[in-house]
Amino acid sequence: MYLRITERRNKDGSTVTYYALAENTWNAQARRAEARVVHNFGRADQVDCEALKRLVKSINRVLDEGEAVVTGATAVPDIAIDAVFDLGVVLAARTLWEELGIGEAIRQRAAKVGLSAPHEIALFAMAANRLEDPGSKLACAERWLPNVAWMPEARGLKVDQLYRALDFLAVWADEIERDVFLKAADLFRLDVDLIFYDTTTAYFEIAEADEDEQEWAGRLFAPLRRRGHSKEGRDTHPQVIIAMAVTRDGMPVRSWVLPGDTADVTTVARIKDDLRAWRLGRCVFVGDAGMYSAENLATLSRGLGRYILAVPMRKVRDIETEVLTRPGRYKTVAANLQVKEVWVGDGERRRRYVLCVNPQEAERQRQHREQILAELEAEITRLNERDVDHPKAACQLMASRRYGRYLSADWRGRPKLDTAKVKAAEKFDGKFVVITNDDTLSAEDVALGYKGAWIIEACFRRMKQSGLEVRPMFHWTARRIEAHVKLCVLALQMQRAAEIRCALPWARIAHALAALKAVRYRTESRTIVQRTRIASELAELLKKLGVSTPKLVLSVAEATPTSENS
Repeated sequence: MYLRITERRNKDGSTVTYYALAENTWNAQARRAEARVVHNFGRADQVDCEALKRLVKSINRVLDEGEAVVTGATAVPDIAIDAVFDLGVVLAARTLWEELGIGEAIRQRAAKVGLSAPHEIALFAMAANRLEDPGSKLACAERWLPNVAWMPEARGLKVDQLYRALDFLAVWADEIERDVFLKAADLFRLDVDLIFYDTTTAYFEIAEADEDEQEWAGRLFAPLRRRGHSKEGRDTHPQVIIAMAVTRDGMPVRSWVLPGDTADVTTVARIKDDLRAWRLGRCVFVGDAGMYSAENLATLSRGLGRYILAVPMRKVRDIETEVLTRPGRYKTVAANLQVKEVWVGDGERRRRYVLCVNPQEAERQRQHREQILAELEAEITRLNERDVDHPKAACQLMASRRYGRYLSADWRGRPKLDTAKVKAAEKFDGKFVVITNDDTLSAEDVALGYKGAWIIEACFRRMKQSGLEVRPMFHWTARRIEAHVKLCVLALQMQRAAEIRCALPWARIAHALAALKAVRYRTESRTIVQRTRIASELAELLKKLGVSTPKLVLSVAEATPTSENS
């Protein structure tokens, strides 16, 4: 039996609710269950509530204590919240893991060599850990999985299984990366006409560099932790080089882990060979002014073929004598970018420069210089008003990085404002110069291509300084160092896929997903895991990510003294 509630709508639009005691009976002729009203209580607004309570009390008196009907007058059974687990990020990560084809690519390789070990779920657990709460593999196995994340499918994973999964990834990472990128290119309709490539470094807190090669599964791994030029200012620490190619959309194409003493230009030929068979329009090396040299330009031309490099404007003679003084109109590319193409030289030796101007930055630099010149005039006036010379103060002013560029010495050796230097500085306001050997790209595309290099820099920042935290690396074998970096790249691909889907930065997405929890509580006879309420904003975010709304009750089990999460 049950309390049946029915409603009737009146002509004026109001509704009237009725209560009745009913039960389901079987109609043998119609072969279906039908509701039979045992007693009508009448309209809900006219029901005698006290009479209903007395009825419930009388029913409770004849029932066993364990089956008593719960009412406001009866005791509430004990409910103890046992644990709260993160659910939102794990659900989103699992959906993206499958949509990008990462899980399928891993399962195919495992089946290919006849492995039944849970490598796929172990790698997913480590990748999801990077997205939510980056830590060591030991922390992932012993703290995050059992106590933080709701992942029943990862039940019982131990740290040695995570390490064996890394060994598996080290062998098959290149094939997996290719499958995942091609799937992502179709799924998100990525622009693969222009690929950015750059390198960064990741140092280790160790004293000695690696010397010996290591062999694993028939593959020889070169020693990775070597001393070289560090982009993090850690030249005394052994390091590895992390190279990555990304699309204009910031989606990683492929990654490489190279010995720490590898020069950037020596990697170009290998990158070209590795990407040759992929469905890419072209691969353009985009670098900053530190890469500019005649030797590097020649190497880039032979290896990769095409490059876009920033030019150190104050160190290259062509810039001040030819590029900045060449007449011509600028083309407006965006509100903060204007470009002009300049060719210098003839024949095969000619060089193609693209002069770029940011009017907003030019105005900011002009105002900054006016402030400096005002301060400088006050300093010079103060020196001239003194009765005796102060050579130490004058030398400090001339050697100042802030003021010295606008000063020269007069016939007495005292500092004076040099108007020629001021005018020369004005020519550089808001400008930067890019050189390229790709004639198929318009000047606008070259400028935007170089400015788009911030995308790969942002990817490296995510991996190193925020979010994924590629270091510290608690590995010493070359294969596991490489697999760790590859795992971080897989997590970065899921992160970028989420950002493309939602048009939001990952920090905001993760913050919203963090509101979705799995709560495990115990009653007298059962252990129940239930998700928290999903607000409308979170529901919309899950829809954009393609995540199906999880059911309210995630699991129900008989209560045991030592019930486990995963």
